[in-house]
Amino acid sequence: MPARPVTGLGRLTALPRLVERLEQSYTDALVVVRDGTIAAEHYRDGVDPDGVHLLMSVSKSICGLTVGTLFDDGLLDPELRVDHYISELAGSAYGDATVQQVLDMTVDVDYDEDYRNPASEVQAQDRVAGWRPRLPEDPPDTYAFLAALRGGGRHGERFRYCSAGTDVLAWIVENITGLRYPDAVSQRLWSKLGCEHDAQITVDARGFGFANGGISCTARDLTRVGRLMLDGGVIEGRRVVSAEWVRRTIQGGNPDAASGTIFQRVHAGGSYSNQWWITGSSRGDYYAVGIHGQFIWVDPHTRTVVVKLSSWPEPVTEEWNRLHARLFRDICDAIGS
Repeated sequence: MPARPVTGLGRLTALPRLVERLEQSYTDALVVVRDGTIAAEHYRDGVDPDGVHLLMSVSKSICGLTVGTLFDDGLLDPELRVDHYISELAGSAYGDATVQQVLDMTVDVDYDEDYRNPASEVQAQDRVAGWRPRLPEDPPDTYAFLAALRGGGRHGERFRYCSAGTDVLAWIVENITGLRYPDAVSQRLWSKLGCEHDAQITVDARGFGFANGGISCTARDLTRVGRLMLDGGVIEGRRVVSAEWVRRTIQGGNPDAASGTIFQRVHAGGSYSNQWWITGSSRGDYYAVGIHGQFIWVDPHTRTVVVKLSSWPEPVTEEWNRLHARLFRDICDAIGS
């Protein structure tokens, strides 16, 4: 089959040093959509535009939208406790937290998100998912891993980024729908976006979908998630998630909860809401992000969606996030001019 034509960077050629900036930030793919139409597109040599790329924690934002469809159908009340939906988590760090606190990552949980620390919970979760070699003491599956987590019970006070929370949400999705998480995402979200390709997801030994970071898809298809948010839950005339869920998400969470974080050093006044990052800027932009440089950036000011997939050598740094915020705003302004 012949290679699909690539739009190229034509509308962005006036942006100084753009190709250099993309190369220096280890870009694998960049797709820019304005008002629903691809305006610019770039792929690193050797990257197949129709090939899938791991999204890492952009997967969390996809989970947040899937949860939103349950809210829309009256199947989920975000103010109820997690153990209302998952009895097995009673007594765990998550049992007495509300679903909304899990969505906004304000759960008090003992969980180390240090991607380089072999003793961290995030590496243990990777091992359970099959991303790293297992150790003898590891839980047999994600369900057991989540049930073993403990915390101090002071929920709702501080933003605490924790990948385990997204898998708690996926477990809630399973219990409410009666479907495995990958099937629920497929039926309730992905199949309604009009994507060109199937997405993929990592599953553990019991078939539990690795909701916090395991989805892979093409850059073009990922722009449709951003378009869905930009247009209030509608894409190409199809209602997928309610305008109310999108509104609740982009209005943001409690900025005070995130005070003092690296995130707020880049986005002063920013917050985390329904598994999305809300910048708090005057232009109202917001984004999904995964380690090693995966992004959906949504700019309502210019009605632009930017997807960037990357292979950063480091998982995440403040400077990488600052650099990309500047890059995305420059791209949106250039497309919008």
